[in-house]
Amino acid sequence: MGLKEEFEEYAEKVKTLPKAPSNDDMLILYGHYKQATVGPVNTSRPGMLDIRGKAKWDAWKAIEGKSQDEAMDDYITKVKQLLEAAGMPA
Repeated sequence: MGLKEEFEEYAEKVKTLPKAPSNDDMLILYGHYKQATVGPVNTSRPGMLDIRGKAKWDAWKAIEGKSQDEAMDDYITKVKQLLEAAGMPA
């Protein structure tokens, strides 16, 4: 299985967690997912009233230097950690 297929598999597996990950974990996942699927940030930072949008944008911007493959690999690793912490098979 290639990296892209494994990434897509874990993008689905994360949806099976019994409870939602913490906000910090969600931002880590979001940033890595966007970097893996879109690449470097390609939008301007949301306005000051969009607190959630700014947090998501900042999480993506924070890993801007990673390649798409690195972002996929880090995403998979994070999902595996979350699955194991929930007592589920990774």
